Amino acid sequence: MPSFIIEGGHRLSGEITPQGAKNEALQVLCATLLTTEPVRIDNLPDIADVNNQIALLREIGVKVTRNGRNSCTFQADSIDTGVLDSDEFLQRSGRLRGSVMLIGPLLARIGTAKVSRPGGDNIGRRRLDTHFLGIQKLGGTIQYDATRKVINVSASELRGCYMLLDEASVTGTANIVMAAVLAKGRTTIYNAACEPYVQQLCKMLNRMGARISGIGSNLLTIDGVASLAGTEHRILPDMIEVGSFIGMGAMIGDGITIRNVAYDELGIIPDTYRRLGIRVEHEGDDLHVPRHEHYQIETFMDGSFMTLADAPWPGLTPDLLSVLLVVSTQAKGCVLIHQKMFESRLFFVDKLIEMGAQIILCDPHRAVVVGHDNQLQLHPARMTSPDIRAGIALLIAAMSAKGTSRIENIGQIDRGYECIEGRLNALGANILRME
Repeated sequence: MPSFIIEGGHRLSGEITPQGAKNEALQVLCATLLTTEPVRIDNLPDIADVNNQIALLREIGVKVTRNGRNSCTFQADSIDTGVLDSDEFLQRSGRLRGSVMLIGPLLARIGTAKVSRPGGDNIGRRRLDTHFLGIQKLGGTIQYDATRKVINVSASELRGCYMLLDEASVTGTANIVMAAVLAKGRTTIYNAACEPYVQQLCKMLNRMGARISGIGSNLLTIDGVASLAGTEHRILPDMIEVGSFIGMGAMIGDGITIRNVAYDELGIIPDTYRRLGIRVEHEGDDLHVPRHEHYQIETFMDGSFMTLADAPWPGLTPDLLSVLLVVSTQAKGCVLIHQKMFESRLFFVDKLIEMGAQIILCDPHRAVVVGHDNQLQLHPARMTSPDIRAGIALLIAAMSAKGTSRIENIGQIDRGYECIEGRLNALGANILRME
């Protein structure tokens, strides 16, 4: 199992460009199943989760042509339904949470779908009810084989309907939208997720001939069409990577410029860092984070200390709370980190406490951070990455610590960050990958 050996204490400086958005990529890759014509996708991140999703598409017969490291053309003109029940396909789909988004397009296209109960990050229970309730409303039948842990979905015909989602699930919304674009009649989805990634998926589908209105709101209206055509699509920069680099720039940077960030799609992320006292300078479509000797956390107007909590878009994405927590350890002041959506995502703070961070873990969802104001440096440690976002947060902590740290299970980091050690070493970090 590969590990990172990190020599901390090196300041980062220079320019870095974010990769394509992982979460968008997993959605639009599944959407290529909705047409027999070629679909070109550019700015694909070269990361484990995306490459595994592409491998799943290949297994079911999708022709994949590599145009370059970050560009592929997909053509699903012949889908091999027999592969769906093979052990190899089911095992691979079970290792990737994004595989669940194959259900909507496969159901719309061929009337059947089958995937293993998907895995992913170790961040607590992540239910799939929203996906399946929406699919059932469209006319799908869901059966779960508890022995094989396989989800079987079928439909003789999909018909549009009105539905009110029980939660604004991003992947659930994407799955339902992909099923509805080829359903008969009109589908109205209320309480739909409206993240930029869902917007990008809907815009891509409309270029393919779908009829989706309300994009960017929580009320989507979809008039089904008989077929879709091919298109070309470019994936947005990954907002989570942008947010991670802002945090690095504040905590261990000596002046970092983040290029081509698609600033208008970052939402509340830059202002959230500003509430921690961090200067984030907007220059065109770039961000610059100058060196910070100190940064002070704001308080609310009534004098109570700051709370950072995740929320559906346009609220703060939960994927950045781990990084914000680490960055807060060197701020001046106190902040409450409230992780509402996942029940195990804050447990990695035990390692930060061992490194000398002053953190009180109140319960599985809340942690109070008392900042060191750069007066106490974190200690090096040996750690294990439990999930993608905690992994990058631990990497930032290790880079700030004086001494040598080791992070194991970095396959979790590789799932979401492309060649992260090489890109950070180019800024001045000292990170060695040990296979």
